[in-house]
Amino acid sequence: MSLRYLDFDFSEDAEGTGTFDAMACVGPAQVPAVHAEIARVLGWAHAEFAHACVPLEEGGAWHYDLQEFHETATPHALRFDPATKALSSEPESHGVPRITLTLSISGDAAFCAALREAFELD
Repeated sequence: MSLRYLDFDFSEDAEGTGTFDAMACVGPAQVPAVHAEIARVLGWAHAEFAHACVPLEEGGAWHYDLQEFHETATPHALRFDPATKALSSEPESHGVPRITLTLSISGDAAFCAALREAFELD
């Protein structure tokens, strides 16, 4: 299963716990597709490693952290007044929001190998 929006980076700690981190920054129109992709990954993990979604330090095989942030940038028009030699700033319009979604999945060696294979991760 290939992924379009989630591009995972992998790291491993000294104890052998692997962590896959992905971030997607999209406009509102793409949010449903990113949500669907995250749901595919987490649905697979829950199906393949049922009842193992417990922090590793508590004996689980895998665990995840999921976050979503909404940011809107408002462009401003800058004007220079030669008489006062000062700038003024006025909002022009409301910007289109950008939505940043992050997914971090940590797991033991067996979980990480299975996730790599299932989603063709390097």
